[in-house]
Amino acid sequence: MPRAVSRAISRGVAGTLSARAAGVALGLALGIVLSFMAVSPVRAANWWEKTFWMSGPRYDRVMPACDYPPALDRIIANFRTKEFGFWNSDLRIVGVENIKETAVMPWAAQSIPRRFCSGTAVISDGQKHPMYYSIAEDTGMIGMDWGVNFCVEGIDRNWAYNPACRAARP
Repeated sequence: MPRAVSRAISRGVAGTLSARAAGVALGLALGIVLSFMAVSPVRAANWWEKTFWMSGPRYDRVMPACDYPPALDRIIANFRTKEFGFWNSDLRIVGVENIKETAVMPWAAQSIPRRFCSGTAVISDGQKHPMYYSIAEDTGMIGMDWGVNFCVEGIDRNWAYNPACRAARP
């Protein structure tokens, strides 16, 4: 192998090693800096952060009523999807009776505004079951509109709101 070629090869190898060493050193330095930042004392947000970066959600407290047809349609559709898709069942909600509001915003002032409702779900097998649901502001698709959470007592198969749909109530 000619002498010039072997010198070029050795310089390339040395250049690669020095670049690798520089990368390791940079990573080590970054790790040390981040570890010092992790152990720095916690401080409250300053005026700038509170004003521009930590504004948080602004709720208008605008939620549909308990008997709002699109809300009930969403409950009926979600119940059908859950029963058919997850439990291989043909049960459907064919109607909702005795709808009443049980509470509005029962928690702290800064919590998500919710309207709690109850009613009787008429199921396709002819039985009637108590149903509890809440309509909450900004909990729909990507937080753009209202959303609905519901539980039909006796048909909460995965026990998400157990016992007896208690977790779906205020």
